[in-house]
Amino acid sequence: MSAPVLATKLFAPPPRPQLVARQRLLERLDTTLDEHHRLTLVSAPAGFGKTTVLGDWLRHLGRTQDTVRVAWVSLDDGDNDPPRFLTHVVAALQGAGLDGVDAVLDSPGAPPGVIDLTALVNRVSEASERAPETRWVLVLDDLHVIQALEVQEASAFLLEHLPARVHLVLATRSDPPLPLARLRSSGQLTELRAAELRFTRSEAREFLNSVMGLDLTSDDVEALDERTEGWAAGLQLAALSLRGVEEREEVVGFIDAFTGSSRFVIDYLADEVLARQPDEVREFLLHTAVLDRLTGSLCDGVTDRTGGAGARMLEDLERSNLFVVALDADRAWYRYHHLFADVLHARLLAEQPELVPSLHQRASGWYAERGLVLDAVRHSLAAEDFDRARQLMEEALPEVRRARQDSVLLSWAAALPEPVVRRSPALCIVAAWSKLMTGDLDAVEPWLEDAEAALAAGAEDPDLASTWADTEDLRMAPAMIPVYRASVAQARGDVAGTVRHARQAVELAGPDDHFIHGAGAGFLGLAAFAAGDVPEAITTFSMAVRHLHAAGNLVDELDSTVVLADMWLASGRPSRARSLFESALRTATGGREPYPRATADLHVGLAELDSELGDLPSAEAHLQRARVLAERASISENRYRWYTVMAQLQSRLGDGSAPLDLLDEAEALYRRGFYPELRPIHALRARLHLTHGDVGAAEAWTEEHGVTADDEPTYLREYEHLTLARLLLAQQRHGDALTLLDRLEAAAAAHRPGSAIEIRMLRALAEHGADRRGRALRDLERALTQSPEPEGYVRLFLDEGAPMLALLRAAVEDGVLQEHTARLLAAAGPAQPATHQQRGLPDPLSERELEVLRQLDTGLTGPEIARQLFVSLNTLRTHTKRIFTKLDVNNRAAAVRRARELGLLREQR
Repeated sequence: MSAPVLATKLFAPPPRPQLVARQRLLERLDTTLDEHHRLTLVSAPAGFGKTTVLGDWLRHLGRTQDTVRVAWVSLDDGDNDPPRFLTHVVAALQGAGLDGVDAVLDSPGAPPGVIDLTALVNRVSEASERAPETRWVLVLDDLHVIQALEVQEASAFLLEHLPARVHLVLATRSDPPLPLARLRSSGQLTELRAAELRFTRSEAREFLNSVMGLDLTSDDVEALDERTEGWAAGLQLAALSLRGVEEREEVVGFIDAFTGSSRFVIDYLADEVLARQPDEVREFLLHTAVLDRLTGSLCDGVTDRTGGAGARMLEDLERSNLFVVALDADRAWYRYHHLFADVLHARLLAEQPELVPSLHQRASGWYAERGLVLDAVRHSLAAEDFDRARQLMEEALPEVRRARQDSVLLSWAAALPEPVVRRSPALCIVAAWSKLMTGDLDAVEPWLEDAEAALAAGAEDPDLASTWADTEDLRMAPAMIPVYRASVAQARGDVAGTVRHARQAVELAGPDDHFIHGAGAGFLGLAAFAAGDVPEAITTFSMAVRHLHAAGNLVDELDSTVVLADMWLASGRPSRARSLFESALRTATGGREPYPRATADLHVGLAELDSELGDLPSAEAHLQRARVLAERASISENRYRWYTVMAQLQSRLGDGSAPLDLLDEAEALYRRGFYPELRPIHALRARLHLTHGDVGAAEAWTEEHGVTADDEPTYLREYEHLTLARLLLAQQRHGDALTLLDRLEAAAAAHRPGSAIEIRMLRALAEHGADRRGRALRDLERALTQSPEPEGYVRLFLDEGAPMLALLRAAVEDGVLQEHTARLLAAAGPAQPATHQQRGLPDPLSERELEVLRQLDTGLTGPEIARQLFVSLNTLRTHTKRIFTKLDVNNRAAAVRRARELGLLREQR
């Protein structure tokens, strides 16, 4: 007698009232319906929507495929009984139109409850032959519940012997014991796994807002999608938690806090996953929860196992789809799904908190043995084994510093308790440097004094000194202290103090301490630069670069090349600056990626030179390349320069508001203490205001920063004073401008040809504005002919706009400087076309707002658009609000529709 049939097991779950359209998955499943494919395996962890996708596909087949019939069996623990399992399979096939197969349920001569598999296959073949145009799909849902060997063997037999027109589909949380490798290699297997089942950004948006009835922004959706890694159950749990939350601040707060520690997630994963695991697997999962990456021997070290047990367990976990993600093609390294990892860690802390430090210590030891110091430090810190972490940091410092892994050093400086740091001279210096990097100059000196105190204590207490790692950083510590004092002095504009401390550092350095000699010579060169003695600065700083090369500090050498190129520009030799940039760039890119972090800064330098020559496309290409490289690199004290150069480029391209936005970004990134502030960002902003005709903003700048014509004409303030001269010209105060420029020229003429060119050019404009044409042309001639490389300057002249063009045309009329004026006028080009009229808008959109509008008409999220436009998210929101106001709309979709009605987007594409 056959087992009773439970009819509810033979139907796919009914569709939900609303369902996310996942056409990409339906199309993938459709490809399995040829006779060559024998098996479709949908294998993924709990909550990835396996059953939902298959149910949707089968309904899709019902609408599109008249010749496909479906047999569905929802398995449960009771189906580990072979008769029960086969009875439901037979009933499902019979219900799908394979008439007569139910005869095997009561085969004469067969023992009670036993079904002859061969007879079943024969019956299915006979029935399928009677309908040659029809194909059948047999779905076994939740196959992971089947543990009985007899049932597994029955499934394998059916897979091997069912006729070609019967296609088997298995939905499971773990891979079944079937010949998957053979089927895969022969092309008879189609697989849908977690990677394919994860919700895409657009699917997550539809699910959260349309299906779950929320009103989340694109940024909200992106954040939840990233936190859940597209896990359907995770998105649903988050959506259920958000229902009824109306305040915007609460929504943002929930999304920010949504992790594996959220109650719904813990309950789901604990009930659906952890509770079902054998004790050995559960223990392994909890103990390895302290790891962010998993490999066999590391897991063995942490769990105190041997003999390759860790590797075997990871393979089993992957086969079982227990939320592990392979990180490489060889499947040597894995990680847990982020939410699953959070749950495991929370459970470990709740159940075995006393074990956590030792687990981290074992991980630290494993990493340290293999020279993976950064990971070893991280786990020592997690174990709160601070002395061990300090020793590891000290050992790694020379290499980390040489490679300029600044973000690592900053994190180390903040990670250790201050008393632990104070016992280490080398780490005290790192702490001082970290304060310099964050712009907190007042906090640098106390840490340097702590370093001196630690060195003195070590000299008196050999036991204390014996705890320090014996590295070059410890040996050079006495000389490094004045190096950072020189840096602080330079940041404060104290040229004499910079020189004094830099010389002390060189005196304390040994003959082979090239890094110290390089740093000392570097600050001496920068002091000469700040004082305006460019020839001395070039000589001394070139020596610094040679020492850094000898020390093997490639990143610092390349960084210093940027400064040396600036010095050559100040000497009026842009060709030498270009040669330095190009040579350094060849060195930087001579090896494999990732390139040294300074590579981006070299591209920025070339962009600035190209922009000055008027080759704006080449400048933009260099900046785009620099942007990509900078995103991959560690932090850099030069990173702000990308924004200043891009601001100048955008201004020359005629973009109204973008340059000022970019300068806001630059100001946020700028840090004093590394190089003299010779071109203050606030003065560059004032110049842009003048370019846009906003004299009032430039006047406010002089009051805010105390810039007057009576100031002493030092090189450190020369850029500000030249900006003031432009303001005086805009105010038609030509006599005051000439007085100021005379004082500036007297200070600059001997040592700064680059400054002299600009000063004489501005004098020419002042004389021309005062209707002294002859004097104006003589000053223009001096600016051009007395320049070492007049052909290297184009935009310096043309950025002065209409007054300069009038002066150049006057030179043409008088037959003066024919070659130079012709070159500059040709570079000026024809008059620029008028901007878009934007009919129907009382307040037209700026060029920058049009650019933002075009990005709104894409699928990019807010953060992605901000990165595309090189602005912060807050700046992007400001632009978006202005666009909404001008278009009289209140959301992104409406803005795009209104823009299309006005023809703005069509004309801009």
